[in-house]
Amino acid sequence: MIMAAGLGKRMRPLTATRPKPLVEVGGKALLDHVLDRLRTAGVQNVVVNVHYLADALEAHLATRARELNVKISDERDLLLETGGGLIKAEPLIDCDPFLALNSDNLWIDGPADTLKLLASQWDGEKMDALLLLVPQARAVGHKGQGDFHMDRVGRIRRRERSHVAPFVFTGIQIASKRLLRDAPSGPFSTNILWDRAMEEGRLYGAVHQGLWFDVGTPQSIPVTEAVLQNV
Repeated sequence: MIMAAGLGKRMRPLTATRPKPLVEVGGKALLDHVLDRLRTAGVQNVVVNVHYLADALEAHLATRARELNVKISDERDLLLETGGGLIKAEPLIDCDPFLALNSDNLWIDGPADTLKLLASQWDGEKMDALLLLVPQARAVGHKGQGDFHMDRVGRIRRRERSHVAPFVFTGIQIASKRLLRDAPSGPFSTNILWDRAMEEGRLYGAVHQGLWFDVGTPQSIPVTEAVLQNV
């Protein structure tokens, strides 16, 4: 599941005429960076949600039809946020657990393929979601205070107010459909589902071994491209 329905407000003015997933970094659309990674990892079936400039996204995805089986979760009528987007797309997602990624993700693998490594750490007996986290030092361009702490067995908890946390969420996770049970209707954040999983001790993290790029603004693009040219 690729989350591609956002408005891309922080990426303006580049998103005035195109959706953020089609903004190019290193001569390639952000969405294509993600699709190429999925294909390399062996993924064949992909669900993509669309809202802002949806026609442009659908046309672009049609060009990838020979490589991947893409289904569209149409949110043209109402933007459902991250959690609502997953709920609407659930009938189209043909596996459990499933991989969910933000469409503006750009990363460099460590010693192993990042998505395969994440999948190898999944344990459905104890997890509802497994989030890929990156240490602050390897989150290129990220200026936040971190998102999560992790205990010695991999369970995660949120950063406390006025504190710094060592790990940043990359926008990549593996989730069980159990995570989606009894969800609210309409637009809502995945944070609601994570909070429940956290309370139940079923929200875990895995540490990304390579670099990850926070490509959130036009100013972040040349910084990202400069690093990519030297790896």
